[in-house]
Amino acid sequence: MAFSSIDDGFVAATGAMSGLELQDNDASLPIFVVEQVQLQFSVAADFIAAQVANNVLVIALSNGRILRIDLNRPEDIDDIDLPRKTSEIGTIRRMFLDPTASHLLVCTSAGENYYLHSQSHQPRPLGRLKGVLIESVAWNPALPTASTREILLGASDGNIYETFIETSHEIYRRDVKHFKNLLKLPDEPIIGLWADSLGGRSDMRRVMVATPQRLFHLSGKISTNDSTGSVYSVLFESQEPVVHELSRTTTTAASALVVSPDLPEEEGFREDSRERAFAWLSSHGVYHGKLLTSPANESLGTKVFAESKMLSRSQFTTSEASGKRRTSAELVEAIALTQWHIIALVGRRVVAANRLTGAIVYDQLVLNDGQKAIGFSVDLQKNTFWLFATDEIFEIVVRDEDRSIWQVMLEMQQFDAAMQYARTQTQRETVASSYADHLVEKGHYNEAAALYGRSNKPFEHVALALIDNDQPDALRKYLLSKLALSKRTAIMQRVMIACWLVEVFMAKLNSLDDTIMTQAELAGDLNPAQSKELLKSVRHEYQEFINRYKDDLDRKTVYDIIGSHGREEELLYFANAINDYNYVLSYWVQRERWSEALNVLKKQKDANVFYRYSSVLMTHVATELVEILMRHADLRPRNLIPALLEYNKHFRGPLAQNQAVRYLQYVINQLKSKDSAVHNTLVSIYASHKSKDESGLMTYLESQGDEPNFDPDFALRLCIEHHRTLSCVHIYTNMGQYLQAVDLALSHDEIELAAIIADRPMSNPTLRKKLWLAVARKVITQSDSIKSAIDFLKRCDLLKIEDLIPFFPDFVVIDDFKEEICAALEDYGRSIDGLRREMDESSQTAANIKLDIAALDHRYAIVEPGERCYECGLPLLSRQFFVFPCQHSFHSDCLGRKVLEQQGVAKSARIRELQVKISKGLVSGEKRDAMIAELDALVASACILCSDYAIKRIDEPFVRGDDDLAEWAL
Repeated sequence: MAFSSIDDGFVAATGAMSGLELQDNDASLPIFVVEQVQLQFSVAADFIAAQVANNVLVIALSNGRILRIDLNRPEDIDDIDLPRKTSEIGTIRRMFLDPTASHLLVCTSAGENYYLHSQSHQPRPLGRLKGVLIESVAWNPALPTASTREILLGASDGNIYETFIETSHEIYRRDVKHFKNLLKLPDEPIIGLWADSLGGRSDMRRVMVATPQRLFHLSGKISTNDSTGSVYSVLFESQEPVVHELSRTTTTAASALVVSPDLPEEEGFREDSRERAFAWLSSHGVYHGKLLTSPANESLGTKVFAESKMLSRSQFTTSEASGKRRTSAELVEAIALTQWHIIALVGRRVVAANRLTGAIVYDQLVLNDGQKAIGFSVDLQKNTFWLFATDEIFEIVVRDEDRSIWQVMLEMQQFDAAMQYARTQTQRETVASSYADHLVEKGHYNEAAALYGRSNKPFEHVALALIDNDQPDALRKYLLSKLALSKRTAIMQRVMIACWLVEVFMAKLNSLDDTIMTQAELAGDLNPAQSKELLKSVRHEYQEFINRYKDDLDRKTVYDIIGSHGREEELLYFANAINDYNYVLSYWVQRERWSEALNVLKKQKDANVFYRYSSVLMTHVATELVEILMRHADLRPRNLIPALLEYNKHFRGPLAQNQAVRYLQYVINQLKSKDSAVHNTLVSIYASHKSKDESGLMTYLESQGDEPNFDPDFALRLCIEHHRTLSCVHIYTNMGQYLQAVDLALSHDEIELAAIIADRPMSNPTLRKKLWLAVARKVITQSDSIKSAIDFLKRCDLLKIEDLIPFFPDFVVIDDFKEEICAALEDYGRSIDGLRREMDESSQTAANIKLDIAALDHRYAIVEPGERCYECGLPLLSRQFFVFPCQHSFHSDCLGRKVLEQQGVAKSARIRELQVKISKGLVSGEKRDAMIAELDALVASACILCSDYAIKRIDEPFVRGDDDLAEWAL
C-alpha cells in the first residue's frame, strides 16, 4: 500500500502486504505465514502502541502523534495530534480501539486519558478519568458506533470502573455520562476485561476480569434502566464471581487476557459458531478454554473453568517445530488467539500452538537483533492478526487453519466434531470408521452399523463381524446405510445388497412371529406386547425399504426369498409396490380369495389384466366384477365377450339377474357401443335363455330401429332355433320380408301382429294387398262369424268383397255379407258413371283439337321493316325467311345451316338431298312442291333458340374465340 505525504515533512514510503488474501488448502504448506509490512518514516519516531479493528490501523508514535489508516484506502492517512505537548501530559502509554473502530481511548504516562471518535480528528480529554491508569477495556457487546454506551475500564491500581462516553461536542454536555467504581482488587492491576451477552438476551451479561494472579468470571442479569446510571452495578453487587487463582506467581512475567475473533462467514453454520475461546497469559503459562454460553446463570463460570486447561510456558519456549529440539530461557511476552491456535511472542520469535493438543505448529524467527516488539493486535471482526515492533508491522496470515482439526478431534474421540470439520469424503469415511469401531467396543452395534455404512472399512469385514457377533438388527441397518450411499451405476452391488436385505427382513419378521406365538420374551427384556409393537415397526421399515429400493430388487429372486419364508403379506406388498398385479391377482385367484382379488382389481388400470382374469371372476363374483368393469369405460367389451358367454353358459337365474346382460346393456345404452359383436352377444343371450318371455329381446330389438347394430341374419337364425316367434317376425319386418313375417305370424295365430305388418309397405299397394289377402284368408278361416271377419278386414282399404268371396266356405249364407255386396255394387255404379263422364270430356277435347289444327293454316305474323335475322344479324326481308310463334325469325339458309349442325345423321342427309334436288331442278310440279313442303317441315319444325334444339346446346360455351371474348368484355 502507498501512503500519501503528510505535513511537517512526514512522508511514508511504499510498503507491501502480500499475504492479505493468501489462501491455500495444501496441507504441506504452513498454517501461519508472517508477512512484513515495511513502513519507513523520514522522521525519527518509533511506534509505541498500535491497534487494528475493522480494517482500521491506529499507530501511536513516540513524538505524540497518532496515525489512523483505513486499510481499505491506504492512501488516506489521518495525522492526529494530542491537544497538549508530550512534555506536559507524558508519552502515549496505551491505546484501546473498539472492534468497530469507532471509539479510541488514548492513555498517557501522566494519567491523562483522551477519547477520539472515528468521525473526529481532535482527541477530547476525559476530565473525569484523569489520573486513572487504564490497563484494559471491556467494550459494550452491542458494539454501538454513536457512543460507547456502558463500558468497563480496568485500572493498574485494581479498580474496575463503569463509564459511558458521549461523542457530543456541545460544551454544556459532559464527555463522560457517568463514572462509577464497581470493584476494587488491592495490589492487583486489571490486565484484562471482557464482556458479552448470554443467550441472545440484552439483560444477561458475562464479565471476565483478569489480573496476573487471578481470573474472575461473573454472569447474571444487569440493570436495563440506564437512566439511573450504572447497569453493571446489579451484576457486581448481586453475583459472587467464580475465581481461578494461581499460586506462586511472579510479577515480572507478562500477563494478558485475549479472546478469539469472530468466525469466518463460511463457518457460521457450525453449532459452536457463537462460542468464542479465551486465553489468559500468566507466569504459569496460557490458561484457555471456550466461552460457553449456557447455562446462562451464575454456574456458567464453574463450567467454563472446568472445561479449560493450561498450556505451560515451557511448551512455547521449548520447540521441536523447526526439526530440532531448542531450549530457550525467553519468556512469553504476548499472546493472540485464533480459532484453533494460540500465537505467542517469545523473544524475537512467533510461536503458534494448537490449543486443543498443545502441539507447536509454527515457530519462526521474526524480529532482528535489538528489535523490540510492542505486541499483538487482533481485528476481531475481520479475523486478521498483527504483530507490531517499534519500527515495523507484520501481518500473521492464517490459511486453512482447521484443515487438521478433524484429526485432532478424532484423536480426542470427539467424533461428532471430527465429522463436522472433515472436509473430504475420505476424511469423513475415516471418522465414521473410527467412530463405529469405538461404538462396537462399547457394544453399541446398532449405532455403529449406520456409521459403518458411511465408512471406508471393507464391506466383507463389517458384514462378517456383525454376523459373527449375532447382530441381525445392526446388519440390517448397515446394509440399508450401504445401499443408500452406493452409486447408482453400481447396479450389481445394489441388487445383491437389496436382495440380501430382503432375506434379513424376512428372518427378523419370522423371529418376531415366533416370539409372539410362543408368548416368550425377546432378548430377555421384551414382553409379547412389545414384540408386537416391534413387529409392526419392522414391517413398516420393510415397506419403506421396498418403496424406496424396488428398482434395485430382482423380481424373481425376491419372490423366491419371500416365498421360501412363507411371508404372504410381505410377498403381496412387494408385488403391489412393483405394480405386478398379474402376480397378485394370480395369487388370490389360486387361493379363491375373491374379495382380495377384487380389491386388487379395483386399483388396476391395465386393460389386459381385466381381460385375463374376467372369465374366472365372472364365474364366482360376477356382480362385483361387473361393478368394477362399469367403472372402466376404456375397456374393449369385445375382449370380455368370452367371459360373458362362459358365465351365461352356467347361469340359471332370470334374465333380470344375469350380470352379462347387465354389463352388455350398460355398454350399449351408456357407452353407445356400435360393435356388432357386442350386440350379437346380447341377442344370443336373450334368445338362448330358457324363459319363454320375449319381452327383453323385443325391447332390445325395438330400440335398434330400422338400422340395427346386430347382424339380422344371425339374430334370425337364433330366434328361429330357439322359437322366438315375435322376435323373428320383428326381424323379418325390419329386413323388408313382409310376406315371411306375415306368414310366420299367422302360423302362430298372431293375427293382430300380422295385420300390423301387412300395413307396413304403404308405398307398395300390390304387396300390401297380397299381405292383407293372406291375413283375410286366416281371419275368415278361423272366425266363427263371417260378419266379424269382414268387420276386421275393413281396416284395409284395398280389399273388396269380390277379393274375399273365394275365401268363404262353400255353404255360407249370402245374408251374412249382403250389405257388403250391395255396397260394392253401388261403388261399381259410381265408378261407371265417372268413367262415362270422362269419356264425354275426352270426345269434346278431341273435337277442339281438330278445330285448332284446321286453323293453323290461316295463322300469320307481322314482321317489322327493320327486323333482323337472329342468326346472321342482316335485315330479315333481304331474302326468304321463317317466322316462328315465339317471334324469333331467321333467313331460310341461316336456319337450314343451324338445323344441319344440330340434327342427326339421317335427318341431315335428307335435308341435303332435298336441297340439292330443289336447287338443281331435278323435280317439278307437284312433286317439287311436296319436296319443298317436306324441306320446310324438316328445317322449320321448331325454333332453334327456344325449342329442344336450345336444350341440346346447353353444354356449349358462350365464348368460342377471341372475337366472342371481345363481345363479353366489360
